[in-house]
Amino acid sequence: MSTEEAPGHLGANGEDVPDAHYVRTSDHGFRTTVYTQGAWSPLEQHMAASSGLLVHEIERNHPREDVLPVRFSFDILGVIPGGEIEVHTRVLRPGRTIELVEATMSAGGRDCIRLSLWRLKTSDTQDVAGGEIEPLTPVEQCEPVNMSEAWGGGFISSVEARTARRPRPGNGAGWLRITKSVVEGEESSPTARFISSVDAANGIAPRAEIGPWAFPNVDLSIHMFRAPVSSWVGLDTRVEFGGDGVGLTHSELFDERGPIGRVAQALTLRRAS
Repeated sequence: MSTEEAPGHLGANGEDVPDAHYVRTSDHGFRTTVYTQGAWSPLEQHMAASSGLLVHEIERNHPREDVLPVRFSFDILGVIPGGEIEVHTRVLRPGRTIELVEATMSAGGRDCIRLSLWRLKTSDTQDVAGGEIEPLTPVEQCEPVNMSEAWGGGFISSVEARTARRPRPGNGAGWLRITKSVVEGEESSPTARFISSVDAANGIAPRAEIGPWAFPNVDLSIHMFRAPVSSWVGLDTRVEFGGDGVGLTHSELFDERGPIGRVAQALTLRRAS
């Protein structure tokens, strides 16, 4: 099937679409909906939606209640096309207390995202729990904001957003959450829904004007020291650009309970053609 004949996002041509990012078509197969549509190209998926699906599939195929996910390392291997995709998972490093799991998304026989996920066995450490990350303004005290005024794409239009600090170029803070399910008709964990918004950190406080400049990320690296308890994702974000076409977006990460970890995204910075 040629690219021209291949189906794109379900709903992009006005057809009925469920309130979900993906529709399952087989054990490993999915069809993207318009709610996964990327901000850089309407034919692609947004990395945030894709990352949530990969976590959903790891939890579905390799369930364990005695471990916590602590590092999510996503590598973007090329364009993430909309339409028909597959997700395959495997345990790379089995272990009773430490485990490494992998998920790979492919389209048309080509891998487009790879996730490696470390999971660690839980234990009671409440007597030493704590940290030094400054709190973020609670979500209920933050003003709603429409991210679609700056960014295009069906994914961004399906995200609820609030501003925690007035943004300036390269510096901003806010809250995001998805308003759609990850997969139609399937229950997703708080972690999968939480991860489904994190990649949008790169759009919280752009350092350069959107349009003349493009700055997509080539990876997404998330470290968490506890599991999220809500679908609201808090981000305190800063963006650095170097002088040689490379940038970095880095964020403190929060849920409604408080600090939960950190996020980093390596950017390829270029003038838009």
